Amino acid sequence: MEYSLLGPSGIRVSRICLGTATFGVAPAADDAARLVHAALDHGVNFVDTANSYGHLAHFDRPGTPPAAAREPAEELVGRALRGRRDEVVLATKAGEPVGPGVGDRGLSRRHLFRQLEASLRRLRTDHVDVYYAHHPDPDTPLAQTLRAFDDMVRQGKVRYAALSTYPAWQLTHALWIGSDLGLDPPVCAQVRYNLVDRAVEREVVPAARRFGLSLVAFSPLSGGLLAGEDAASREYAGERRWGGQGYSARQREAAGRLSSLAREWGQPPERLALAWLLARPGVASAIVGSETPAELDASVAAAGLTLAPEQVAALDEIGESGRDLVELVRRSTG
Repeated sequence: MEYSLLGPSGIRVSRICLGTATFGVAPAADDAARLVHAALDHGVNFVDTANSYGHLAHFDRPGTPPAAAREPAEELVGRALRGRRDEVVLATKAGEPVGPGVGDRGLSRRHLFRQLEASLRRLRTDHVDVYYAHHPDPDTPLAQTLRAFDDMVRQGKVRYAALSTYPAWQLTHALWIGSDLGLDPPVCAQVRYNLVDRAVEREVVPAARRFGLSLVAFSPLSGGLLAGEDAASREYAGERRWGGQGYSARQREAAGRLSSLAREWGQPPERLALAWLLARPGVASAIVGSETPAELDASVAAAGLTLAPEQVAALDEIGESGRDLVELVRRSTG
């Protein structure tokens, strides 16, 4: 396993991060610990979860326990890490709805402190290493959220703050506010980023690189689309894994082009897609939502693959914006 520095934190995280969004559904609760332990044995030291993962209704699938009968993903992660907590950089998030009440969401100081305490109980730990604002909250001043995070760091219950799915202007605004108020800055930004979804390259990637933030990419295989035809054809692939829609014709066409290159080069498509992503500027780690140890094995193998320049160029052509976007990023980041 290879490791990267996580922004200005001074800590190194594995290039592959274990995602846990569907824990309790796939893998089932009884299999979650086995998957976590397999990741640790591979050298994966970065585990990503959230207070909204696993036990909400949009994760429901036929043949699995309904939401009300499932434990939160954080519970499963905490149990799996018993005796091995110090081996991992543990990340969780708050901000998404976690109940029907008007106060069961957002990034207010009140909600964040309540949710952090609940997460710590579920994770069976006295601190989390990385605490994300899951999404921007238009109802809460950004300064309030950042002050709350800074207080959590000072209390020792959070080691580093981070932001997830923030546009470039809000990332920049957050850093300016932190500088003005003397707050510890966020160390990374979590973004949706893969071979067929490269929107972050226009503004978020240049902003993160300019200010020294690492990028942690989720959906690196677009929910299975880039893992070969069998994975892409599953009933629960892509956004359908959490109640969304299936793939567009354009996305499937791009996946077909990737599969053609994979056959030509003698590599699994998921390995090529992950290796391409991990070679992108600023990307420290890719969050893989493996549902079985075998899927995890395939993802881990990608971390050690180095692509030739001509392979990178061919893969760049698959992306939604092609060469014009690649050249834009190159100019923006020097």
